[in-house]
Amino acid sequence: MTAPAETFSHSRAPRPSGGPAQAVRDSLVVAKRNLIRMVRIPEVVIFGLIQPIMFVVLFSYVFGGAIPVPGHPGNDPSVYREYLMAGIFAQTVTFATAGAGAGIADDMHKGLIDRFRSLPMSRGAVLTGRTLADLVQTALTVLVLVVVAVIVGWRIHDGFPKALAAIGLLLLLGYAFSWIGALIGLSVRTPEAATSGGLIWLFPLTFVSNAFVPTSNMPAFLRHVADWNPFSATVQAARQLFGNPRGAVSHAWPMEHPALASLLWSLLIIAVFRTLAVRKYRSATA
Repeated sequence: MTAPAETFSHSRAPRPSGGPAQAVRDSLVVAKRNLIRMVRIPEVVIFGLIQPIMFVVLFSYVFGGAIPVPGHPGNDPSVYREYLMAGIFAQTVTFATAGAGAGIADDMHKGLIDRFRSLPMSRGAVLTGRTLADLVQTALTVLVLVVVAVIVGWRIHDGFPKALAAIGLLLLLGYAFSWIGALIGLSVRTPEAATSGGLIWLFPLTFVSNAFVPTSNMPAFLRHVADWNPFSATVQAARQLFGNPRGAVSHAWPMEHPALASLLWSLLIIAVFRTLAVRKYRSATA
């Protein structure tokens, strides 16, 4: 006789038996499942591209001649475009966080997580697979955005290897923030709430930074916050590696060592929020 669905969904899940190797395999299987889903729903990817492309065009041609970059006399739009692009790239990878949180909240709402619980798989694999799939989607978005940036006049000046390192730091920051999105998605009851919750903290994080305007003209308190913002460190590191204008260099440690600061911030965020998200996942599905 088959057990009722309610009994099955709340029964104790079988324990996985394979250690780290099985955890990796399970994570890749879940990532593949999410990537196939993205391919079958291409409008999600397309709409995800529209917003960053609009930011590139609007900031480049509407604000480009109005915002001076320290160290470069006059308001040369081409200088501001090169200053801007690292900020747009960073904003793109971090705003993907809201989509990651909404996706996990949707899976929770539809009961998909309960189905995964019934399988002998690693408990962290569901979240790891989801964040890896989001990372692939973000990488494709950044690739398209790089092409658009080149079309509007952005260039790299320190060689292709350093440019790849900059892209790597940007994607690592996006992956780190996706764990914050995962925690938010597990903490709310609807995908709509996850989307709203994922954007509320992103706006001050990205705008109280050096992404769009130099921090030298900010009030002292905001300038200090912006200089120690992990988002600012990644933007500054990307500008340095791309060979783009960096504006007035602050004496704050993250701004003097932006690549190292970006790496440390991202690893710290992953360590903290992955732990919290996996713990929340276990308690939410216990």
